[in-house]
Amino acid sequence: MSGTLEGKVAFITGAARGQGRSHAIRLAEEGADIIAVDICRSIETVPYSLATEDDLAETVALVEKLDRRIVARTADVRDKKALSAALEAGATELGGVDIVVANAGIAPQQAHERDRDAVFADVIGVNLVGVFNTVEVARERMIAQGRGGSIVMTSSTAGIKAVGGSSGAGIGYTASKHGVVGLMRQYAVLLAEHNIRVNSVHPTGVSTPMVVGNTALAGALADPTNMGNSISNLLPIDILEPEEISNAVAWLVSDESRYVTGVMLPVDAGLTIK
Repeated sequence: MSGTLEGKVAFITGAARGQGRSHAIRLAEEGADIIAVDICRSIETVPYSLATEDDLAETVALVEKLDRRIVARTADVRDKKALSAALEAGATELGGVDIVVANAGIAPQQAHERDRDAVFADVIGVNLVGVFNTVEVARERMIAQGRGGSIVMTSSTAGIKAVGGSSGAGIGYTASKHGVVGLMRQYAVLLAEHNIRVNSVHPTGVSTPMVVGNTALAGALADPTNMGNSISNLLPIDILEPEEISNAVAWLVSDESRYVTGVMLPVDAGLTIK
């Protein structure tokens, strides 16, 4: 039985691990071929380890195990030229691009910041400018193809309410994730005439390397003057698995949601209505 995305090509950022890898696997399960991009190096202001080239290679292996094609490249989403080159390499080999999942993001919240301004700038650069760049490098090709498409931007519960904390990273995180909603709505309007749908997904805490084992983030969460108790779910579950978000993404990029565009979709265990 063919999947809901048979014959489609998905461009996914932050694909080496965490939610990005989960999205790549889930969309491949539905028949999509994958263009996978990740930075695969550290960022000075980020206090936890980012993905590695070995992580990206593992994503490749997992997608290929599903008998789908994948083109993987290292690129910083803040570097539009490098991101465009990655997209073009994949689209040329795989036959275009139908789906964009702008997933790459950082959460460098910590109890004590060495350079508040630098952390803020990096969060905005990756989480907001990076999403803009991701859509920009893909949209002209998608329009020219004339076959429509779907774009999903990863925001957060912090894109719905202020939950980021008082640090430069926390303020930047909330601002960037709210900004993603503005990008989503604007692109939904701009691309509708080309039958390209644009939506955002808003997860609560997810069990990924960015969250689990991140001692800096744990310190920020424990500090009542920083993030305190601003992040707690309504439903009786502490943290979601990446697959829960991937299921939402898979629906948003499929024909099952063909008339859904401009929508903020929380997958948040009720956090944002508390």
